[in-house]
Amino acid sequence: MMTNPTGRLTQGQFSFLPDLTDDEIRAQIQYGLDRGYAWSVEYTDDPHPRNTYWEMHGLPMFDLQDAAGVMAELQQCRAAFPGHYIRMMAFDSTRGVESITMSFIVHRPASEPGFGLVRQETSGRTLRYTVRGYGADRPEGERHARAG
Repeated sequence: MMTNPTGRLTQGQFSFLPDLTDDEIRAQIQYGLDRGYAWSVEYTDDPHPRNTYWEMHGLPMFDLQDAAGVMAELQQCRAAFPGHYIRMMAFDSTRGVESITMSFIVHRPASEPGFGLVRQETSGRTLRYTVRGYGADRPEGERHARAG
């Protein structure tokens, strides 16, 4: 049984749902703003599951009250990086630490090559497994077809 029949990257909230529309993204952003969360826009072309530190587009948006400002930053990121994954991250700093409360992908490259499981046999009967992205052999910026 295949647990991810779409073969798409599944990280963060809403990963198994169809792509969110801009109106749905705006509603989620406003939901977070209403709770005092700060938003940031991040992008990468290496979405390996252990790559948790994506590049930040602009600065975190701590003082915004309206989702329009966050959406403008998202549109700028989409224009600059059409062939990358882009996600929204919301931080709750009410307890004096920045803890992620929401995270979801809002843009995907036109081509998602996926990941393979690499098995390595070591001493004895020990097996080690590694997840390797099929696009990882190409240089940064060339891992996915540019969306056009």
